[in-house]
Amino acid sequence: MSDFNELIQQNKPTLVDFFATWCGPCKVQGPILEHVKQQVGDEANIVKIDIDKNQTLAAQYRVQSVPTLIMFKNGEAIWRAVGVQQADELIAKIRDHQRTKSDEF
Repeated sequence: MSDFNELIQQNKPTLVDFFATWCGPCKVQGPILEHVKQQVGDEANIVKIDIDKNQTLAAQYRVQSVPTLIMFKNGEAIWRAVGVQQADELIAKIRDHQRTKSDEF
């Protein structure tokens, strides 16, 4: 849990996929996230959290359906979606949140 908290505190986007091994749409989302990771590289962290193994964390973020994707930056949830999300949309969201006004000079 402390590793998770450290990860979401970073100043770069962290996209978290709350999933379940028994979930059909989650199995579709997995390869999409792999593609996104290849495209964005170190621009963002992409993490998968199994809700059955991490029930407390799933409850903390009110995950009621899977897949649920939540993007964090500086410890705050800045974007959330439920259901399968397409790679192009996820890449655009990550890049939109890479820089905030406080990051600019």
